[in-house]
Amino acid sequence: MNPSSLSVGVVGLGLMGCSITTCLLLAGHRVVAVAPLPMDVPTAHPRIHEHLRKSQEEGLTGQPPEYFFESLLVTEDYEALADCQLVIECTLEDLTIKKSVYEKIEAVVSTEAVITSNTSAIPISILQKEVQHPERFLGLHWAEPSHTTRFLEVICGDLSDVAKGEWLYKLSHGWGKEPTLVRKDIRGFITNRLMYALYREAFHLVENGYATVEDVDRACRNNAGYWMTLAGPFRWMDLTGVPAYHTVMKDLFPTLSTGTDVPALIDDIVKAGGKGVANAHGFYPYTEEEAKLWRETFEAFSYEIRELALRYPADVVKKKLKTK
Repeated sequence: MNPSSLSVGVVGLGLMGCSITTCLLLAGHRVVAVAPLPMDVPTAHPRIHEHLRKSQEEGLTGQPPEYFFESLLVTEDYEALADCQLVIECTLEDLTIKKSVYEKIEAVVSTEAVITSNTSAIPISILQKEVQHPERFLGLHWAEPSHTTRFLEVICGDLSDVAKGEWLYKLSHGWGKEPTLVRKDIRGFITNRLMYALYREAFHLVENGYATVEDVDRACRNNAGYWMTLAGPFRWMDLTGVPAYHTVMKDLFPTLSTGTDVPALIDDIVKAGGKGVANAHGFYPYTEEEAKLWRETFEAFSYEIRELALRYPADVVKKKLKTK
């Protein structure tokens, strides 16, 4: 499919909505970006422009930002979505807000258009109950920054047409993704269930005095962070010896945290208004300058790690076998 023949709508222009829009523009789509919140309109263009400028600087494209802006419409008017064959909702994780957005989308798009949500907290099967045609509703779970990461989950709800999930799976390869098709809905999907199990144990270790925040981060960076760009947990066990993990699991699993309450460490930060580097108040102490430098460092890292990761795609070994 020629990307320029497929118009895509993005509803919600916060940080992730802007990077999703950037990804779609880089892939060659015409994009209609709708801002449910008027305050997001004046900030959307600068954010997207900066993403595109950096993408050109880092070699993701040979075109300047102005080239892509010819294919972009930023608006508050849902009517502009009328010709979109795919719409991606990425608004706040609030069912009432999402229901209102879906009503406005469905009022203007054709019955053939596929509607998706970037939710990471609400099961697709629950969101499907809020739309008129649940069979054409699926999840598209992105990672930030969406235009540099190769991660994407395509999630089918209980009532989703799996064929539409397969269409999205195929389409997203053109977005530079190595997608996962989740054929059976579950809260948190795949990556969040894996990652929040890690987060829970991290909080358990810190709150019970086994390690500091710095210790846990350092251990994760220098162990899991060393291999996860190449391999997932099952490939890692294959690479490093399956029986050893079996031996450890028998004694370790019973000692892992199974807590169901939100940890006090994060609860206290959020209640005090902490948002991390966004307002220089998180698990670490930051000056305004440090927070700014961490944001800039993360952006630079996302481009550099992308370059390395693309040298090791999921089929890297199959490709090597073909060349022998």
